Amino acid sequence: MVADEIMSATGNKEVLVRKLDTADLQSVRSFAQGILETEEALHILVNNAGMYGTEEREVSPDGLEITMATNYYGHFLLTNLLLELLKKSAPSRIINVSSAAHLFTRNINIKDLNFEKKSYGAFSAYSQSKLCNILFSLELSKKLRGSGVMVNSLHPGTVSTEIFLKEERTRSLPIKVICHLLNIIVKVAGKDSELGAQTIIHLAVSEKVEQVSGKYFEDCKEVGSSWLAQDKAVAKSLWEISEVDVQLRPSEMYY
Repeated sequence: MVADEIMSATGNKEVLVRKLDTADLQSVRSFAQGILETEEALHILVNNAGMYGTEEREVSPDGLEITMATNYYGHFLLTNLLLELLKKSAPSRIINVSSAAHLFTRNINIKDLNFEKKSYGAFSAYSQSKLCNILFSLELSKKLRGSGVMVNSLHPGTVSTEIFLKEERTRSLPIKVICHLLNIIVKVAGKDSELGAQTIIHLAVSEKVEQVSGKYFEDCKEVGSSWLAQDKAVAKSLWEISEVDVQLRPSEMYY
């Protein structure tokens, strides 16, 4: 169905859809293996999967907090698994979709990324996951310097999606009401999906950013992220603990 919609809208008949659940590391590994077995080149990787936090803390099949697993860990693992192919295909680009919500995370405990000790909150988990996407981009851009692979992150703007419609995962009526109200506000004031995709497209194909890496964008322009998102020491520590959390093997390290 997705492939049919894309082919109908673009006229491009060479569209392939593959199943991927970024919250499940085994699904990420299976997806990556399928790409490596069938594709000779990979020039653009957009890490865009995302969810808003659940009302109560939930964990993925791998024991990771579900929002962090979906929005960050799955992207981290997938990118690393495809990194060798991206480098062989250079020039190539990696685009990590973040959010202005990262500004609300003022501190981060690298040793407790999954809210096992600190207090859990849906927005806290969401904003932290988006901060991690920027820090991930910052560290990866450093590791890939001179490789021909550019890495950037972005805030797409407030886009009208169904991210707040989560009744199937929400247990209380007040949270359902709040989510519906937020969804109405976003639909009225937010961008449609076409406008929301413009910065992603800009980073994927524009000649203006073909040599730009490790930066944060909004409305197709480089903008400043939070001071925490620019902390290189935090970015390095996050990378190291993430390798452990996703069980990245030495044979899968291509940076």
